Amino acid sequence: MEKNRVHTFRDDALADLDACGIAARIASGEVSAREVVEAAIARAHDADPILRGLAIEDFDRALSASDHCGGGAFGGVPTAIKDNTAMAGLPTQFGSTAFRAAPVSANGHFVDQMVRTGMIPIGKTRLPEFAFNVTCEYSRDEPVRNPWNTDYSAGGSSGGAAALVASGVVPIAHATDAGGSIRIPAAACGLVGLKPSRGRLVEDISEKAMPLRIAVQGVLTRSVRDTARMMFEAERRYRNPRLRPVLDVAGSGRTRSRIGVLSAAPTSSPVDSETRESVRVTADLLESLGHHVTSITVPVRADFMRDYLLYMGLLMTSIRSAATQIVGSSLDEAELEATTTGLCDRFRRAIIRTPIALHRLRQAQKRFRSTFDHVDVLLSPVVAHSTPVLGHLSPDQPFDSWLERLSAFDCYAPLNNISGTPAITLPLHRTRSGLPLASHLSANIGDERTLLELAFELEEAMPWARIDAQPQPIPTPDRIGSVAAERDAP
Repeated sequence: MEKNRVHTFRDDALADLDACGIAARIASGEVSAREVVEAAIARAHDADPILRGLAIEDFDRALSASDHCGGGAFGGVPTAIKDNTAMAGLPTQFGSTAFRAAPVSANGHFVDQMVRTGMIPIGKTRLPEFAFNVTCEYSRDEPVRNPWNTDYSAGGSSGGAAALVASGVVPIAHATDAGGSIRIPAAACGLVGLKPSRGRLVEDISEKAMPLRIAVQGVLTRSVRDTARMMFEAERRYRNPRLRPVLDVAGSGRTRSRIGVLSAAPTSSPVDSETRESVRVTADLLESLGHHVTSITVPVRADFMRDYLLYMGLLMTSIRSAATQIVGSSLDEAELEATTTGLCDRFRRAIIRTPIALHRLRQAQKRFRSTFDHVDVLLSPVVAHSTPVLGHLSPDQPFDSWLERLSAFDCYAPLNNISGTPAITLPLHRTRSGLPLASHLSANIGDERTLLELAFELEEAMPWARIDAQPQPIPTPDRIGSVAAERDAP
């Protein structure tokens, strides 16, 4: 094991299997659901004191549930729920110490979908305060650490979930995404992270109430098939008639797609050399596989991020003003993170700009979707530079410094939230320091199927590195050609 790398893969009931593999093992009788849940709890005891991915442990109820496992596509598979979503019997703390939540009586809608597949939650995962950061760091508590190198961020806001899945504690975990919060932790921790189309999955009340519906539910996994299977199972229970069905995607498709490559950031943010190179390598691989690759620019205004962050301030201000109804308790303002208060203060100073900012964001939605009049899939980085060390995006710094760093880092992913389009993160590459480095694929609203088929193809052509194996270098263009030749050989 490399220095500062933490994983729990070993010869137990979980082994090194993904969620589909574990479910098959339970269904065959090779192992019991209880043995699998016991293994997940043992792994959590080993890894979580270092990684700090769990917000609340729920081990006793998980063990009890494993004794009464009723089957399902993921029958007996351990999971974890992000602590901004209701899970019956547990409080929803939203990553904050500014209030004390009471246990809730019912699951959130998507959590209920997950449990109905047979998954067994072992607890709830950590997130930054009210999910308003792209790292899980705090002024008054230890951060969530990246299993690949504990000196680095696990991403956010679903960083706790990512740390547990990447380290092998659970094979699949609940996540949410309002500005990259599924895709950024997936990129940081070497996972698959699909942000579904707006309205694809059943929505919670808070998501429907947003002036612009940017938040979606989803999962983090280690394999494309787990993500595809979860989408299929969710769609069996709720299908949006306005969207093309995803159905059961079990492998790569035969259709060759038009791939538009976006290397430069849609804003003025600089993109680091390793990130640019990873996009080029992925583009070369896609071209070698027969897809039609071309460069493209995305028609968004230079002030897109300013408008998006103003909208974030509006949402944060709404949470503060409606705290009693939302969290069931009044907020201790002195306990709020500086990022929370800073976003609210910034919004109050610029409140007069809100109507025009919302108008421009709705226009950005139309302009971004128009990209798919010319291409089927957009290839881009997930973020503008590789995963930062802990502290770079911490709330424990001057607010203006934090906001500048956030804007420079997370300048791609919010386009999909504003536009409602689906996007997937795939951990195809590695940085020179050994951290995962992902590619980001977007499609038009309702076209998750194309993304999943393409993800299956890329996973087969360039299997990603495992945390429990020696790191491999980023493939050269020559190696990419040989990978494609080996794949197509009779």
